[in-house]
Amino acid sequence: MLNKTNYIIMQIHELKVSAKKSRKRVGRGGKRGTYSGRGMKGQKARSGGNVDPLFEGGKTSLIERLKKLRGFKSIHSKKTVLNLIDLENNFSDGDEISVSILLEKGLLKKRKIRNGVKILGDGKLTKKLTIKDGILVSKSAKEAIEKNGGKIQVESQIKTENKKSDKK
Repeated sequence: MLNKTNYIIMQIHELKVSAKKSRKRVGRGGKRGTYSGRGMKGQKARSGGNVDPLFEGGKTSLIERLKKLRGFKSIHSKKTVLNLIDLENNFSDGDEISVSILLEKGLLKKRKIRNGVKILGDGKLTKKLTIKDGILVSKSAKEAIEKNGGKIQVESQIKTENKKSDKK
């Protein structure tokens, strides 16, 4: 049977059934001789007996050594960090700050912003700035920005303010 692109399509009735080769069952007597390929005595010679695959002959196994390492690495990457001093040096009084403007000024790299951006309160700020869309701000940075008459307009804050005004 041919399809549109002239390839042969196999049908279910065309499949050949071949016998499945049975697993070698050792230790059952018969033509293999006295020990049937299991060696002499010991744990591995017994029926149903085998060594734990993680057992390393009595020494502290790899798994047990790893258990002693504490902590974990988070699957969530850290945010790209900006400090107040960076804003002070690169922006003038009354400027608006968004992710796109930070990219234009070269303060951020494009591949690093997918994890988010956060402004921390390191350094002094003397300018009135407006922080916009999707930039997180630490508590100390927020205080410093608002102390100079700046604003932080984050979308989530705007949405919650709208919800509060709707309830009244």
